[in-house]
Amino acid sequence: MGILVVTPLPLEFDALVEGCAALGCGVERGLLGRLPIASLPELGMSVARGGVGKAQFAVHTQHLLDTAPWDLMICAGTAGALSPEVAVGDVIVSTVTIEHDYNNRMFQRPKPRFEADAATLAALRHLHLAPNSFRVHFGPVASGDEDVVDATRRDLLREVTGALCVAWEGAGGARACAFSQTPFIELRGLTDQANHLAVTDFQANLRLAMTHIASLLTTWRRTDL
Repeated sequence: MGILVVTPLPLEFDALVEGCAALGCGVERGLLGRLPIASLPELGMSVARGGVGKAQFAVHTQHLLDTAPWDLMICAGTAGALSPEVAVGDVIVSTVTIEHDYNNRMFQRPKPRFEADAATLAALRHLHLAPNSFRVHFGPVASGDEDVVDATRRDLLREVTGALCVAWEGAGGARACAFSQTPFIELRGLTDQANHLAVTDFQANLRLAMTHIASLLTTWRRTDL
């Protein structure tokens, strides 16, 4: 079946599909199981919505994985920046997704970690984007059902996880993929600095961030196929 891309929000889904279409990709609408999808035949890729939060995202992802075989699943969405080295509009490619809100108080155990697919990481590291387009960073992504909207919490999360950015759903998708033995990677476009301006910045920059992910995916697939 190729590559399955799952976005959390309807706005992220629309912006990603429209971004690929603007780059000349044909789009075919349909259903896979009980969920609507947008297929991009030229890219060997289909896009679906996973819903908000790790649990809902895991349920939708597992349904999609059970309905058809996939070579790779990508969680693609927006995120808040944790590191001062990244900026709004940049794209983060996960090397590992860390479930930061899995807080086991009874036993001292590391937080769950989900490694990104090594072959996909290698391909994306060697990708050549158009000059002066946008920056791509590789590193950890923090995943948890929490809006990070103040600098103190942001800085603590960066210290605890070492992540470049924070978002909600990645760990849910990663758990479904681990259960189904499907390779996984997470792509996040940055909309805000995870501070007191996060709400307005998220709304203002969502389309920009998802358009950059669309450009990354389209360039990669056209190079790879």
